[in-house]
Amino acid sequence: MLFEEATMKTEKIYEGKVLNLRIDTVELPDKRYSKREIVEHPGAVGIIAITEENELVMVKQFRKPVEKFLLEIPAGKLEVNEEPRETGIRELKEETGYEAGKFEYASEFYSSPGFSNEKIHLFLATELVAGETDLDDGEFVEVSKYPIADLVRKIKRGEIVDSKTIIAINIAKEYIEGKGV
Repeated sequence: MLFEEATMKTEKIYEGKVLNLRIDTVELPDKRYSKREIVEHPGAVGIIAITEENELVMVKQFRKPVEKFLLEIPAGKLEVNEEPRETGIRELKEETGYEAGKFEYASEFYSSPGFSNEKIHLFLATELVAGETDLDDGEFVEVSKYPIADLVRKIKRGEIVDSKTIIAINIAKEYIEGKGV
């Protein structure tokens, strides 16, 4: 049996450039009330960029919330009125310099639905052509390429801990092994 929570009241706590925070008062199925802290996010796109040599294009950057450098797939936040596919094409070029001859939908998922509505859209980019990066102000990334087997090992060793990247690597592995997207 499924139980839905009815929203009785919404209070905006914070509105920022990257996210908003609200507190919803909800009525539970047993008629009691509870509070839900919700991070509103416009969504993001991740790009599974595979070279002709079946290597994945990756970016390494410092992530302040976890105080670490993380190895990730290229990605970026959706802009207002921008379609996910457009965001992905733009972010791939900006962060890595690559443009894709083929750019196709791969998957989508919620990053952490227990407290956020952020949805990440994944796209598969192939037939890559190298070019120059065009990073946003304040954005510093190191671009590299890795064979899929190396990235799978990095996941197992705990060297890749970003969820979108782990999902993307698994999709890339399936694609490279000829199982499609």
